[in-house]
Order: sequence, then C-alpha cells, then structure tokens
Amino acid sequence: MTSTTSTHYEDIVVDRDGPVLTLTINRPDAGNKFRPQTCLELLDALQRFRLDRELRSAVLTGAGEKFFCIGGEHEDMPFLDQSQVLPIIDVYQAIDTIPKPVVAAVNGFAVGGGNVLHTVCDLTVAADHAVFRQVGPMVGSFDAGYGSWYLEETIGRKRAKEMWYLNRKYSASDALAMGLVNDVVPAAELRRHAAEIAQEIASRSPLAIGGLKAAFSARHNGVSGQARMAHDQYLTAYLATQEAHEMSASFAGRRRPDPQHFWH
Repeated sequence: MTSTTSTHYEDIVVDRDGPVLTLTINRPDAGNKFRPQTCLELLDALQRFRLDRELRSAVLTGAGEKFFCIGGEHEDMPFLDQSQVLPIIDVYQAIDTIPKPVVAAVNGFAVGGGNVLHTVCDLTVAADHAVFRQVGPMVGSFDAGYGSWYLEETIGRKRAKEMWYLNRKYSASDALAMGLVNDVVPAAELRRHAAEIAQEIASRSPLAIGGLKAAFSARHNGVSGQARMAHDQYLTAYLATQEAHEMSASFAGRRRPDPQHFWH
C-alpha cells in the first residue's frame, strides 16, 4: 500500500492502494471522536478523492482495535454561531453525494455520530467484536437529520426508533441481522475484507456506479441529488455529442441548426 498522507493532516491518515483510498480517523486515545479539525481534514481528503479520476472507491475506518468512532466533541459554543458549529454534516453530505462508493470498516465501537458515520457510507463491514449504539437522549444530544432518516431507511422505522429511544448496545451479529451492516468478519480480517470489497467495486463501471449512487442519494437530497446526476453525468455526456456541438456552432454562426446532427 502506498501512503499519500499529507503533512497537514493531524487527525486522519490517508493511504492509497491503486484505485482504493483508505481514510483512517487517527485519534484512538480519544475514541476516534471527530472534532472540527477531524471534520475539515476528512472533507479535504474526500474532495481530493472525488476529483482524482484514478481513485474509484474508498474505505473509512478508525485507528486501533477498540473504536471506530464514538461521536463528536462538542464544546460550549455561542448559540447559532456557525463558525463554532462542528462541520460533521458537511462530511456526511460529502460521503453521501460523491459519486464514488465509500465502505465503512467498523473496527470497534460505533456510537452516536460514529454510528451515523458508518450508516451514511455505502456499505459497512464490521469486525466481530464491533458494538453499535445511539446514545443521544442519554447524554443530552440527538441527530434529527442523517442519523434518523438514513437509519430508518437502513433498518426500518421501528428499529431506528428503538435505537434512538432505548439506547441499547447491539453486537455485530445483531447489526447484521437487522441490516445495519453488510458483513461481519474476524477483527484480524477486517481491513483486508473491506479493501477487497472496495477493489471489487473499483473494477465495475465508474459511470454506472456513479449514476446509481446519485440515484440513491437523490431521494433525500432533493434538487442537489438530482443535479448530481443531471449535471455531473447527463449534461457532461450531452456536451460531447454532435447535437450539442451543432447547437453551439449554429448559435455562434447565427444560423438555424442542422437537424442531421440531432440524436448523435
């Protein structure tokens, strides 16, 4: 594996293996919690991932063997001061809308925002000792966006409410049974298995995968989700057609377009 870690990343480690990028939250002594720095670094790495045509899938995991991520560090902040708001929603949105799949490799506790983080990923592989939990109402917090909508879509309305209202712990086998994760493997095999899945996805048509991901995300992202498909793919392909070139040329030449170029 070739490392592409940037020197300005303090909270994450970035590695590259051919078409697969691995992003590791590297704060094991803090439960791999995300703080503003973590979110900004993830955003930067995800945007670089989006723009690199050689990268076609990613793995997201946590450092160590105990924690995937146990949520965010929320400091006291002025009410509605956006400069102080933890930018984790931007991370969720990036994962959800970038037209390349992200596979979560849950290597331990996925609690609170950590459970949301893996849920917004396209697929989730869990180590057999992983634990999943939502604790918001127990600790004076909640997620009334991605953490509720996408959880409901993933495991169903009743189960999602159970997770949020009762704050129970769920084992990896529980999570597999309820559809919260796709695979459960021994901890020693987690990274390899997640990488194999990401490599397999990377062998598929990137345009087809991108179109599918845009379709899945469009359901909850409204015009933004629709635009990802209509602009990023359909319009981009259309601009390469004879029809588009003829329309542009006819406008520039102040003449009627030649219909022989239509539908080509």
